[in-house]
Amino acid sequence: MAPVFAHGALRLYLLALLESGPKHGYELIKALKERFGGTYSPSAGTIYPRLGKLEEEGLVATQSAGRRTNYYITASGLAELNRRRDELAGVESEISASVRRLADTVREDIRSNMRGLRANLAATAEAARATARSTDLTVSGQMPAQNQRSLKEAEMMLQSFRDGLRAELRRHAGKEPLSPLALETVRTVLEQAGISIRNSLKS
Repeated sequence: MAPVFAHGALRLYLLALLESGPKHGYELIKALKERFGGTYSPSAGTIYPRLGKLEEEGLVATQSAGRRTNYYITASGLAELNRRRDELAGVESEISASVRRLADTVREDIRSNMRGLRANLAATAEAARATARSTDLTVSGQMPAQNQRSLKEAEMMLQSFRDGLRAELRRHAGKEPLSPLALETVRTVLEQAGISIRNSLKS
């Protein structure tokens, strides 16, 4: 994958994030993740060395906040940021373009995986139909016992999937909001899964 930030751009963007007030390292990482809609999250090994360099240059300073260290922009850092506002606007444009590229890549991965899932479902459904055709399970006026067992099993799988995914979404939402990309991923996967299952039911 191409670098998300051009050379020096992350350094400038960190100054911009600190302009609104002091932040510790995790807050800066989280702010960047949210800005990229969840498609990119910088590592601590990416953020802290740059913060250290900014501190060496006198553009940011630190203050203790319990067990954490907050970073805040200095007067020199603010002066540099003001001198480079036009460049910062370009960084924002590049971030927006990167978000679109990363989101497109994720969506294509989802589509590719769903195509494979549809093929597997179709093959499984055809095998099940062939088995059903080879066995006469028809009972006049009633659902065959095998059909009842298959239906119950399918319903239990759907319920288990729903409950598990719902719990996972709730755990995530308890920590941070779901990103637009996460919502789009859920929507796309569920729609494609519904289409695949309906197609597999057709004789």
